[in-house]
Amino acid sequence: MKGTKYGTLLTDLLFDIVGCAIFSVAIQCFSAPNNIAPGGVSGISILINYVFGLPISVLSLVLNIPLLILAWLFLGRKFTLKTIKTVLVMTVTLELCAYLPTYEGNLILAALYGGVLEGIGLALVFTRSTTTGGSDLVSRLIQLKYPHFSVGRLLLMIDGVVLVASAIVYQNIENALYGLIVIFTSTRVIDSILYGLDAGKVMLIISERYTEIAGRIGEELERGCTFLEGRGSYTQKSRPVMLCAVRKAQFVEVKKIVRAVDPGAFMLALEANEIIGEGFKDIARE
Repeated sequence: MKGTKYGTLLTDLLFDIVGCAIFSVAIQCFSAPNNIAPGGVSGISILINYVFGLPISVLSLVLNIPLLILAWLFLGRKFTLKTIKTVLVMTVTLELCAYLPTYEGNLILAALYGGVLEGIGLALVFTRSTTTGGSDLVSRLIQLKYPHFSVGRLLLMIDGVVLVASAIVYQNIENALYGLIVIFTSTRVIDSILYGLDAGKVMLIISERYTEIAGRIGEELERGCTFLEGRGSYTQKSRPVMLCAVRKAQFVEVKKIVRAVDPGAFMLALEANEIIGEGFKDIARE
C-alpha cells in the first residue's frame, strides 16, 4: 500500500511539474510580454506586474494564499493539500520560465499559442484531480453557498472582470479581446484533451459491488446514482445497472473510483450535450 501511495504521489508531482511548466511558458513567454491578461489569478498577476513590476510568480502565490486558507476551512484537507502542492510547483515554474526568451510579435499568434499551451498545461494538472488554485477555488467556494450555480458561469464572470480590468490598465480594449482569445482557446483545448467538447457524461456501470461504488461516488463527488434493473443475455441473471450523470471534471474521478472498487466492472460513458435537474442546470430557468 505504501508503495502504491508513493507511486501515486510521484505521478501527481510529475504531472504537476510538466503541466505547470507548460502553463508557465504560456504566461511568461506569450501572454505577459504582449500585455495579454488571460483571466483568473494569472491574469491579475500579469496586470499587477505591468503596473508595479513585481514578479508574476510571487504575485500568483500571494493571491492564492487567502483562497487556500478558505479551501482548508471549507473544502477539506485532502483537496487543499493537493492544491497547495500544485500551487507551489506553479510558483517555481513561473519563476524559472521568467528567464526564457519571449515572443513579442503578432498578437493573434501570441494569444493562440498562449491559449493552446495554457490549455495543455491545465489539462495535465486536472488529469490528476488537482487545480492551480485561483478561479477554480473561487468557484468551488461560491458553490458551497449556491450549489446549483453553474461552474462555467462563475468562471466566465471572474474572467470577464479580469478582462475588463485589463482594458482599463492597458488603456486598450484590444488587449482584452486578445485575452478572450486565450481563454476561449485554452478552454477548448482542455475540453478536447480531457472530456471531448460536451457538457457532461452519463455513466452506465455494471458491477457486483454496485453499492460500494455508488456510496463512494455520493461521498466523494456528491453525485447520486440510479439503479436500473438489467438482465444478462447470456446468463439470464438479473443484475442492477448503475446510471450516474456527472460534470466533465468529475468523469475521470468516477473511472478512478470504479477501478479502485472493482477492476472487473463494465463501464459505458455516454456523451450528454445538456444535463438539466438538481445539481446541474435549473429546469426552472429553461
